[in-house]
Amino acid sequence: MEFKGVINEAFPRPEDLISFTVSHVQKGFKISVRKLPISKSGPIDEMSERLSIPVPEMIFGDNMVAIEHLATGWRMEFNAYDALDRVDKTDKNMLKVAYSQEWSSSREKTHEGIKEVVKPFDWSYTTDYKGTITKGKSFELQKDNADPIPIELLKRPDPILFFEEVVLYESELDDNGISLFSCKLRVMPDRMLLLCRLFMRLDNVLIRVRDTRIYVDFTLGKIIRDYTEKEDTFDAVKKNLLQTGTIPTDLTIALRDPNKVAHLIPEVTHTLESLTVS
Repeated sequence: MEFKGVINEAFPRPEDLISFTVSHVQKGFKISVRKLPISKSGPIDEMSERLSIPVPEMIFGDNMVAIEHLATGWRMEFNAYDALDRVDKTDKNMLKVAYSQEWSSSREKTHEGIKEVVKPFDWSYTTDYKGTITKGKSFELQKDNADPIPIELLKRPDPILFFEEVVLYESELDDNGISLFSCKLRVMPDRMLLLCRLFMRLDNVLIRVRDTRIYVDFTLGKIIRDYTEKEDTFDAVKKNLLQTGTIPTDLTIALRDPNKVAHLIPEVTHTLESLTVS
């Protein structure tokens, strides 16, 4: 196939992003997803300058997931820039590896052309990002977790009308593990669930899972946000895997799969919020 056009031209152009967005409308709610290739060097450098930190090796800067209530205009989205903007930009929460000094030095040289990016930050790209409300009212914290996500309703064999999985960023932490932020959603006739997950594994040190679940009841116009932080040592998670029947030869694969370890990691933080649009 012959390539026609300017090689250095930005792709996609900002004005073209809407054409790469797929949407599904269900009972007054519009759910939109955009999935594009890894960002190119120009947008990467621009994002690093704006954030004042180097971005992960695999950054999907144009990807996003959004939920909009058409009648009121209320809108919430998840995107890579806002997720990374919640990464600690100091050395307060910086994790250490066996050769941390060499690792830090190498990371500072990742974007040598950006002179501003020299200060330490959380190299694990751990974020407490829970989404961005771009229009409309904010969530209200629920006292005593009185109205949780109705799991039993989600277990019903309802038809799935729309399903997508979107990666916002990924880093292999200089071959010391992985930090992955992704979103997965499914839309049923009367409700939907969006799970945005940070999975961070620093080999021989620590494993973290941070989950944001957005549940929408289309009929009631009720939206629940459930946020959980889980964390444990690498060795403790390995031990738990073995105790639950994982054979030693499968440990490496299991430790790379957040679905196999998330339920084995103790919860350290949990908040429940909700709002109603009408």
